[in-house]
Amino acid sequence: MDISSLLGTSSIVDADRTKASTILQPVKSGNMFDAILNGAIDNINKTNSYLSDAENAEISFALGETENTHDLMIALQKASTALQYTVAVRDKFLEAYKEIMQMQI
Repeated sequence: MDISSLLGTSSIVDADRTKASTILQPVKSGNMFDAILNGAIDNINKTNSYLSDAENAEISFALGETENTHDLMIALQKASTALQYTVAVRDKFLEAYKEIMQMQI
């Protein structure tokens, strides 16, 4: 399975359009594992930031500091989508790991 087209990609839920030029950046074969690991860590950090933003929006709405339900729903949907994406990637990674561990040498 060729995953070279996935290297250097940003998260699906990444709203930052300034990184559009770095979607498909070339990676040396020696740095492939490093690039995949760093990409996964970045996606986890973005997911955490979306979740904390949603939590802060919920708290400010509950305290009456804001009455804008539109922004609250956007923050909640971003957090939900990011979490679903992260869980799906984790599940696929664990599935691949289990398959590799079951291979006989």
